[in-house]
Amino acid sequence: MSAAENQNRRLLRARDAMDRDYAHRLDLPALARLAHMSEGHFSRTFRATFGETPHHYLQRRRIERAMALLRDPRSAVTEVGLRVGFDSLGAFSRAFRAIVGVAPSQYRDRGLVARAPVCFVKAWLRPVGPGERAGTATPTN
Repeated sequence: MSAAENQNRRLLRARDAMDRDYAHRLDLPALARLAHMSEGHFSRTFRATFGETPHHYLQRRRIERAMALLRDPRSAVTEVGLRVGFDSLGAFSRAFRAIVGVAPSQYRDRGLVARAPVCFVKAWLRPVGPGERAGTATPTN
């Protein structure tokens, strides 16, 4: 196995941990240890490989899960925020609005989500990546 393949495997191990344990407290030192890298090297390499920082990747994972939970109109916004790993309603609301473009309660209360085909909902409401604005679709030409 080449050095690049080995590095990619270690990065994937850390990213898989973020996907699996998004609701737990995951910090940069713990993720870097999983990848067997220093914190600085892990952060730089993760960003170069996946196009975003480990923190932004984890935030998007948490918000994606929150979006699914908020589709239930009976869900409490605070409870959802805590379930996906945020420490406070304020932190959850700020991150949600920055990534999705609307407040969590507005997202939950939207009636069109329940009536639209799933493929449209995913396109309209997908979390944004680095350098994109919330609520805008990226052309796929």
